[in-house]
Amino acid sequence: MAEVSISALFIRFVLGGLAVVLATIVSRKLGEKAGGIFAAFPAVYLAALLTASLDFSGDELISYSILLSEGAIVGMVINIIMAIIAGILIPKFGWKRGLTEALGCWFIISFVVVTFIG
Repeated sequence: MAEVSISALFIRFVLGGLAVVLATIVSRKLGEKAGGIFAAFPAVYLAALLTASLDFSGDELISYSILLSEGAIVGMVINIIMAIIAGILIPKFGWKRGLTEALGCWFIISFVVVTFIG
């Protein structure tokens, strides 16, 4: 598989950052639930799909898009699991310890998925 270009990485960085800013603005204007919905928007995934044509073409582009989509599905499932875990740990232990433990859970879950499934 070819390397990803600097221009594609830059576009992904900018679009991902804009999604974070948008989620923050929506959260402040419309409330936390609306902000959370926007925070779950898969900006990096969409940016990766949009910029894939800068780095790939033909069958390689199709293969890359399929692999990217499969990875995104796994990542979204992990995000759902982590939202549930964080929703339990943060109210129980407070935001500092709860967030730290949730991040630890994310690392363990991600490591297990990459090691044994990916």
